[in-house]
Amino acid sequence: MHDFTPFSGLAGGALIGLAAAVLMLLTGRIAGVTGIVGGLLQADTADRSWRVAFIAGLVAAPLIAALFGAPLPRPAMNASLAVITIAGLLVGFGTRMGNGCTSGHGVCGFARLSGRSIAATIVFMLAAIATVAIARHGLGG
Repeated sequence: MHDFTPFSGLAGGALIGLAAAVLMLLTGRIAGVTGIVGGLLQADTADRSWRVAFIAGLVAAPLIAALFGAPLPRPAMNASLAVITIAGLLVGFGTRMGNGCTSGHGVCGFARLSGRSIAATIVFMLAAIATVAIARHGLGG
């Protein structure tokens, strides 16, 4: 982590929650990034404009913040491009199996007290904990 403070975590979480609530209020849609991107990949999506705006905002926000002096740290990639590509494909496969990702289940579904989303979020977290434990401690790390 880079200069993490409780305030930055609180502010970031509040902004994510606000964005999810506004999207739900204005469009009736859940702010699940996997579903939003998946909808862009379909040929006959009638609601393409808000999806493009949402993804553009995800990309533009840190770049605009950097223009105002916010640090834009370079992500540390301690693996080869092949490993990162395989990991990304596995994450994509997992989101399809889980019928959503952490933004849809963990932020929006949890807030709606959806049992399926709560269960999915618990599984996501347990899998993440196990993966870090194995990668950092079990594989000679």
